[in-house]
Amino acid sequence: MRYEIMTSLRVNDPDGYSYIGARKIEVVLVALVIRAGRITTAEQLITEIWGDAPPQRATAALHVYISQLRKFLNRPGKATSTIVTRSPGYLLELGDDEVDVHEFQRLVDRGQELVGTGRHAEAVAVLDRANGMWEDPVLGDLRDGPIVSGFVGWLDEVRLRCLGLLVSANLELGRHAQLIGFLRGLVAEHPLHEEFYRQLMLALHRCGRRAEALNVYFAAREVTLRELGLEPCRALREMQQAILSSADELDAESFAS
Repeated sequence: MRYEIMTSLRVNDPDGYSYIGARKIEVVLVALVIRAGRITTAEQLITEIWGDAPPQRATAALHVYISQLRKFLNRPGKATSTIVTRSPGYLLELGDDEVDVHEFQRLVDRGQELVGTGRHAEAVAVLDRANGMWEDPVLGDLRDGPIVSGFVGWLDEVRLRCLGLLVSANLELGRHAQLIGFLRGLVAEHPLHEEFYRQLMLALHRCGRRAEALNVYFAAREVTLRELGLEPCRALREMQQAILSSADELDAESFAS
């Protein structure tokens, strides 16, 4: 059985996908999957479901949700429930089951290893696969509680790392022109992520579009000053200076990542 939480919540087994229709029960399962192998307290789950205003019979309702989840996750051949009562709460035991986000993280880590050893074509294949697992909006309207919102924030950071590595590997393979549109989209989606501006400047410069590359710097500077009251980061400033001086090292590997 495979838990998929990088889209809307769903469970995949040999018979196909299964979904939960009730939002509160979805929240409980997502929280348990995120914390698989660790105890999630009843108090944490109640906060995840109702925030700071739980109903008087919240604990009783949680017991009902856990019971319904056990029935939902029951599969032929499973002798025991995957959800275990463990004071002061509950624990999801994965056993042979899988979680898509674990695969995603393994792929990103592997992609980083491949980039670090100069195996850029292999890195692109691995990182493309990882990026293809992403589907907005991750967990949709289940993000209100601290467990799920914290998880989504962490996952966003891992995806940014994935995208940065993917661009770096493609730059090393000489795919500057093909990256420009992709990077413009990333800059629009993540206007405060300065690394994407730097990579876009490099791609434009390597395509002979020096003026456009410098305009990207000024666009980034306008955003950081307006939103943060700060000048662009050192890496962006160094990229601008290298472009202005037509530095030879812009064609070297060290500037791609």
